[in-house]
Amino acid sequence: MHQKIKETIANLEVGKITADRKGILQPLIQFIQEKRNIGAPIQLNFICTHNSRRSHLTQIWAQTMAAYFKVRDVQCYSGGTATTAMFPKVVETLKGSGFEIYKISEAKNPIYAIHFDDNSHPIIGFSKKYDDEFNPKSAFAAVMTCSQADDGCPFILGAEKRIPITYEDPKLFDGKENQSEKYKERSLQIASEMFYVFSQIV
Repeated sequence: MHQKIKETIANLEVGKITADRKGILQPLIQFIQEKRNIGAPIQLNFICTHNSRRSHLTQIWAQTMAAYFKVRDVQCYSGGTATTAMFPKVVETLKGSGFEIYKISEAKNPIYAIHFDDNSHPIIGFSKKYDDEFNPKSAFAAVMTCSQADDGCPFILGAEKRIPITYEDPKLFDGKENQSEKYKERSLQIASEMFYVFSQIV
């Protein structure tokens, strides 16, 4: 794993996660543990309205933490209720935490290769609907990262479990002086919570 990512992880404030928040994360821990117990693949699809910010951050940090804690057979995906593009500030924020990110397709909806390790497959990041061909069709947990998607998608075809873990949208700070700070804050909150989730897996 890239040294700067290790340093970012070492400085996470995991101890500040509240008891209420741990309760919200518990169903995800349970899903992962149950799959691990029976030796089944662990498929997580992180879903938000536009698949542009929060769903990418959770997908990428969850995949990274699975590798960090050596929880094998984890595949993390993301999707939205509509297709837009991965917001450039997300890419910038992740680079600041140590990820190496390369744009492999120039388009209105660019495709990125996101590396947390020199010897692991990159995470492929681009905006897509939650039921895109790129994503799993069954035996996955649908992790709803925004309340709009959670409310607007009462049924996710193929999802074995639906888990709401919502985050405040950093888009609220777009164009403001504290935009970079707020994107970093949200990314590190997500990193801390995904660290906690995978630290509980035995």
